[in-house]
Amino acid sequence: MKERLPIFAAALWWGSLSVIGFMAVPMLFANLPLAAMAGFMAAKLFAAQTWVSVACTLLLLVMAKDKQANALYPWARTAIGFVLAGMLLALVVQYGISPKIVARQNLKLWHSLGTLMYALQWLCAAIVLWHVSGRVQGAASMDQKA
Repeated sequence: MKERLPIFAAALWWGSLSVIGFMAVPMLFANLPLAAMAGFMAAKLFAAQTWVSVACTLLLLVMAKDKQANALYPWARTAIGFVLAGMLLALVVQYGISPKIVARQNLKLWHSLGTLMYALQWLCAAIVLWHVSGRVQGAASMDQKA
């Protein structure tokens, strides 16, 4: 059970980023009568997504260390930088970029930068999921051979 928790956290992180950023928010802008209404709701969804990202990355950081061996798990050695980068990107977008978008300050610049950082966070989550799921898959195939 405990060894499967990192894959659950990585999948939740990547999946929630995918659904919010690539499905829910575009649907808001396509279906709500005013762009301002869609923007208001999108900001709320992205704020909630930040906390999902922070919770998942914190869980991944806590689960990265093998307590008995006093070392990082193999998946964590390759993915920990992406976990930290993803968490940092989420927080920078939420507290650095989002307020500027909401205040409509140089909207094109800040929206483009926020979109880029969200996409980079999505990529970080995908890389972490790839590494974590590879570890679980590799362990499962070793169990079947034994």
